[in-house]
Amino acid sequence: MKPVLSLLVTNIGLLATPEGRHARCGDAQAEITLQHNAAMGVEDGNIAYIGPAALAPPAETVIDAKGRLATPGLIDCHTHLVFGGWRQQEFLQKLAGGSYLDILAAGGGILSTTRATRLATEADLIDKAERLLAEMLTHGVTTCEAKSGYGLSFEHECKQLRVVKALNEKGPVELVSTFMGAHALPEEFVDDREAYLALLCDTLIPLVAQEGLASFCDVFCETGVFSPTEARRLLVAAQAHGLGLKIHADEIDPIGGSLLAGELGATSAEHLIASGDEEIAALAAGGVIGVLLPATSLYLGKPYAPARRMLAGGMAVAVASDFNPGSSPSNNLQLCMNLACLGLNLTPAEALCAVTLNAAAAVGQAQRLGTLQIGKQADLLLWDAPDLEYVFYRFGSNLVYSVIKNGRQVI
Repeated sequence: MKPVLSLLVTNIGLLATPEGRHARCGDAQAEITLQHNAAMGVEDGNIAYIGPAALAPPAETVIDAKGRLATPGLIDCHTHLVFGGWRQQEFLQKLAGGSYLDILAAGGGILSTTRATRLATEADLIDKAERLLAEMLTHGVTTCEAKSGYGLSFEHECKQLRVVKALNEKGPVELVSTFMGAHALPEEFVDDREAYLALLCDTLIPLVAQEGLASFCDVFCETGVFSPTEARRLLVAAQAHGLGLKIHADEIDPIGGSLLAGELGATSAEHLIASGDEEIAALAAGGVIGVLLPATSLYLGKPYAPARRMLAGGMAVAVASDFNPGSSPSNNLQLCMNLACLGLNLTPAEALCAVTLNAAAAVGQAQRLGTLQIGKQADLLLWDAPDLEYVFYRFGSNLVYSVIKNGRQVI
């Protein structure tokens, strides 16, 4: 019989996936589809068949899963992927009790990485980030959000965003770009906040939108960084230029960032460690996805975000790595999946949704990514695991056996 599919993955022991084209909220986040002895067929990079292996159409290429677990590819929906240098010199300060804001106030933290990023060439940044993406791919990440925010100037913010664009074009990991010039106040503007805010709102945001360098705009709304009033100004400007809205909020203090996110209907609010009932209600009412970052809590010795209260309040929760050189120097999303259960108290089903469908929604891609459904892009993982619980139960081992991105086996 003439092949009708380009690729067929057969003999899948268990296929586990959420379903839908929007984020799943509250109790619905735990609803996933399980199919035993399944097969998945691909044509033109998209899923064309899901069903019993015995009824699968013929294909040009066949992959035998040999009874393994299959899930959607993982989506890391919050990273600071592109940066110069590292920050191991701050590790002893951290161990001695220095807080994130203490290190930032002393000229370290984001400002240290800004100096290193400005010194790095575009080629240097591409080479470094490409190697990091290759690591992430081996751990099952098929799509990754990447923020700027270590340039903190016209020239170097644009440089970071050009790097993300170049890496997305090279593949195989798909990148979604976020402009985050409001990551910190650069040293040269310490005595003139207004001038920097004007640079962001009047020059950089319009340029980034016009040239298609980012899909989203993010701002660090926190004590000692940007106030809710300043964040509102930045996000309103971004919204006026067609950029999606994100906000770093409630990481340390609940100063109003999440309330602003709910009011403006932001796509997502990130961190949310200190969110209380008022903040959760505002986020739920605004349809804002809570992007929780458990590796950051682990690394900084901070509490975990109140994921169970968020779900009880009707929110949708996503989980991401927050990969960056200071507060989460790990690009291992599998570790975050473990911590989603052990720290955030999500169930394996809820956590799977958090790094697939809800993560896709957090980067505006749930219509085509995040689930294994006919018509969606064929991003699939095969795990050395007999069931979903095994993936979350095992700790510290890379259990990904094979990665298929856009219908092509890349690992």
